Amino acid sequence: MRKELGLFAFLAFVLFLFAAAISLRPFGEPPHAEMDSYFIEHAQEEASANNVVTSVVFDYRGFDTLGEATVLFTAVSGVLMALRHYGGKEK
Repeated sequence: MRKELGLFAFLAFVLFLFAAAISLRPFGEPPHAEMDSYFIEHAQEEASANNVVTSVVFDYRGFDTLGEATVLFTAVSGVLMALRHYGGKEK
């Protein structure tokens, strides 16, 4: 019974992988190309930035960038706290 259940789970996983591979978009085709055109055409007048990447990162996605920076800061703080050496060597 346990082998059949394992085989069924394996086959279900393989079918899931095939379904996911079939539903993938062709390589090089962006999902939302109209957003790219909008940013390129309106970035300078709406965000007053000459660099489109800068306007997207700091103006259009400012809160997202702030959240990413917060997560990165928290991760670095957690690692530093985990690696902190408590107590010294006794002489």
